[in-house]
Amino acid sequence: VKAAAVSPDLKLADVQANAEEIVNKIKTLTEKGVEVAAFPELSLCGYTCGDLFFNAELLSATEEAAGYLAEESAKINKDLLFFVGLPVQRNGALYNCAAAICGGRILALIPKTALPNYNEFYERRYFTPAPESACETVTFAGREVPFGKNVLICDTKSGVCVACEICEDLWVASPPSQRHAAAGAQIVVNLSASDETVGKAEYRRSLIKAASGRCLCAYVYADAGEGESVTDCVFAGHCLIAENGEILGESELFGGGGAISEIDTEFLNNERRRLTTFTPCDAGYTRVYASFVGNGDNLAYRKIEALPFVPGGEKADERKELILSLQSHALARRLTHVNAKRAVIGVSGGLDSSLALLVAARAMDLCGKKRSDILAVSMPGFGTSEKTLNNSLALPESLGADVRTIAITGLAERHFKDIGHDPAVKNVTYENAQARARTYVLMDLANENGGIVVGTGDLSELALGWCTYNGDHMSMYGVNSGVPKTLIKHLAEYEGRRLGGKTQRVLKEILATEISPELLPPDDKGNIVQKTEDIVGPYELHDFFLYRVLRRGDSPEKVFYLAKIAFGQKYNDKTLVKWLKNFYKRFFSQQFKRSCMPDGVKVGSVTLSPRADFRMPSDVCAALWAKRTEEIEKSL
Repeated sequence: VKAAAVSPDLKLADVQANAEEIVNKIKTLTEKGVEVAAFPELSLCGYTCGDLFFNAELLSATEEAAGYLAEESAKINKDLLFFVGLPVQRNGALYNCAAAICGGRILALIPKTALPNYNEFYERRYFTPAPESACETVTFAGREVPFGKNVLICDTKSGVCVACEICEDLWVASPPSQRHAAAGAQIVVNLSASDETVGKAEYRRSLIKAASGRCLCAYVYADAGEGESVTDCVFAGHCLIAENGEILGESELFGGGGAISEIDTEFLNNERRRLTTFTPCDAGYTRVYASFVGNGDNLAYRKIEALPFVPGGEKADERKELILSLQSHALARRLTHVNAKRAVIGVSGGLDSSLALLVAARAMDLCGKKRSDILAVSMPGFGTSEKTLNNSLALPESLGADVRTIAITGLAERHFKDIGHDPAVKNVTYENAQARARTYVLMDLANENGGIVVGTGDLSELALGWCTYNGDHMSMYGVNSGVPKTLIKHLAEYEGRRLGGKTQRVLKEILATEISPELLPPDDKGNIVQKTEDIVGPYELHDFFLYRVLRRGDSPEKVFYLAKIAFGQKYNDKTLVKWLKNFYKRFFSQQFKRSCMPDGVKVGSVTLSPRADFRMPSDVCAALWAKRTEEIEKSL
């Protein structure tokens, strides 16, 4: 749903001019495809009118202007739902209201609940709080209109529900938005006139993020701008849009205009189903129906991250440090609990084992142990290249670990002979026998040295089942099991920068190396021939798919559509569908490996541990998802 928070140019008490300005804004919003819009509190006349609110001329003009907006907006865009602020008189009392308008109708009048009467605010001088009684029908602007604080505006096709609160309603201990969300509102709009003081923008932003996160909703906040009186205050037009604790759009202070973004109501519905503490309750609510949601297939304002697991922005390094701290503290706790003398790690010169080694070094520091208590074991096999072998030795040496080299070729060859396998046949037996041989060596070394085997496999490999059952799949603690491959690269780069020297130089070499299990012999020139991403697909795509499917709950069609936006021209449609099909196929068929995976620390919102977040039968059928991806492929 494309939503906008708008701060129009205001002329205080000039109701007709303000109505015309709102009409002009509606024309602009229509050009941008906006479906839900909010204008500021008392936007038809101005928040700072003072005792003019008692003036019958002003009240009559705002009522007439609301009817005018309903008629004029329908000529421009009958499918736009928008909210404007105005004073409404009823039974001898005056209410600070929002008028919901769509399709030529005034759908509802929603009065403000919390009226501030402190510091620069003195609303109780003019207005009466929203009545506690159920929604009533009133005659307004020549129409029969629902009047009450508990109203939901619902789209007739999609079921999307929009509710409204006004300014101070957000700032109180029990805001109406909590009720609205429980009643089914995925979007809450707030019509506000919040004056600007030092530090208030940051606090306002934090309130809106918290409100959207607590209520599992989107929050569209429209703030009054510079047209308000500056007798005692100044208004900056600080408009914001948030979704589930994340700011999607924000205007600059005194920048004019507003904020626009797309709201993912499907995601919000998924979150509410997933979180069992969300308790629906729509008792006492009136639902008003209108048509305002289109097909939602044009994302013009919302950024879709190609690398959703990778921290960005100013706090990127802070997040990376936190992730490494989570991993290292978890490993330190396990080492201490089992009284392990050593941490045994198989090092390959690849990314995963490098990160596990870096985490182990931190864990030893936390435990007050020597780095030499890390036993880093390089186990070259048939496919080990000279470059990765050298890196597998150089990195632990730079960290002060105890390094040992144990070739597994002889062990594998004897095993081939024992089971009657021809080593000339480079099949899955040939490959997996090496992976299991390495695990065999590591487990026995851990027993011999009173230690535990620290697993190196990552979240992406677990999602795809790209690991050997009872081989690299198994360990005594998997420090990387909650870390996807795209993130591992950035963590290793960060730790290299932090440590510097030889460690950083070796990590740069490792980061520049092709990802490979190196289970097949290199070519005549010593180059790696087994490239993981050629076989299973690019990890950046699979991590994107993993995030969209598990964290956002997206359908195959939605994942494909968003992948096209996120990656632009980097991958064509056929390539995207090919690897999406492969993702679903592998994800479902490889659950049996995840059902018995070792303990491992959770570091983010997505994890596949059967004890923590993800539970799925190993025998589940993937036919539904396979059919959907085949339909996408046929449509290309």
